[in-house]
Amino acid sequence: MEGHNESVFHPEALAGADLGPDEREQSPPETRPDQESLRPASLGAFLGQPRVVENLRVALTAAKGRGEPADHILFSGPPGLGKTSLARILAHELGSTLHSTTGPALERPRDLVGILTQLGPRDVLFIDEIHRVPAAVEEYLYTAMEDYSIDFTLDTGPHARILPLSLEPFTLVGATTREGLLSAPFRARFGLFERLRPYPTEDLLRIAMRTASLLAVELTEDGARYLAERCRGTPRVVNRFMRRARDLAQVQGADAIDKDFARGALERLGVDEWGLEEMDRQILRCLAQTPNEAVGLKTIAATVGESEDTLEEVFEPHLLRCGFLRKTARGRMITAAGCERVGAPPPTESSDSSGELFT
Repeated sequence: MEGHNESVFHPEALAGADLGPDEREQSPPETRPDQESLRPASLGAFLGQPRVVENLRVALTAAKGRGEPADHILFSGPPGLGKTSLARILAHELGSTLHSTTGPALERPRDLVGILTQLGPRDVLFIDEIHRVPAAVEEYLYTAMEDYSIDFTLDTGPHARILPLSLEPFTLVGATTREGLLSAPFRARFGLFERLRPYPTEDLLRIAMRTASLLAVELTEDGARYLAERCRGTPRVVNRFMRRARDLAQVQGADAIDKDFARGALERLGVDEWGLEEMDRQILRCLAQTPNEAVGLKTIAATVGESEDTLEEVFEPHLLRCGFLRKTARGRMITAAGCERVGAPPPTESSDSSGELFT
């Protein structure tokens, strides 16, 4: 296969492959019960994303009926929406073992081969941040996904030879926050594409109530709604809010988490009425310094002391949904509503409407 000459494998390396903690499913640590217990264990317990859940249910039912592995699945979307939880659920529903790793952990082809040779029939291989898999490793995944086989090179120079290695049929589940960074040939090898989107308030309210029940804490409906409306459409965030509110209720001896208590708990976390955190406000204040001009992402990142990727993937989507900033061909611009949030003078009408939006 093209590109394999750069990596040389030795049989003894495969025979004694020692999988790291990222390469196989681990038992939940006893010191972190909350993170594990809050994850849904089945499709029926997964709240929200009804279209995604129904598509997965059909695919899994059909695969089990045929006695085959499920098609390879690609999950995309912002962080914290349940991509990892769905991968765990898929393995549970299929009655198979989940093997987990990340794109950055697969530095060399031999790292991938060590994992693939450990897979049993119809096991699930989950690769988080799959857009960060190196090109040389990605090439090995092509035949692994299509033919359940890989070729690896033994020795070098005139004695080099390529040996085929058969794999057990498996399902690859990839998760990415940057689907556009995947190469077209790689993306085309997935049979099912599912994009997870921010959750509506009603789904997040149900998730907050479920979390409160699992944490054995009393949560009123108005308290759950207050948390749900300020968690950026993200279950991971509402669960974080619930754990911190639970801690505060325990320390203060509160009987229940109602709306007023939830408001106080979020204020301690620096979360305001719009669900904005301190970094969100720093971004808006940076843009408000020049409300009539677009600011580049590099400039914003240098000003607030955060990486460009984090700004673009974590903070910017919520600010865009709230209408506090917009993206133009020249950079980011604050809106009149954004200026109001940080107490800055609004941009002039002509400048606020100038510049073409990115599509």
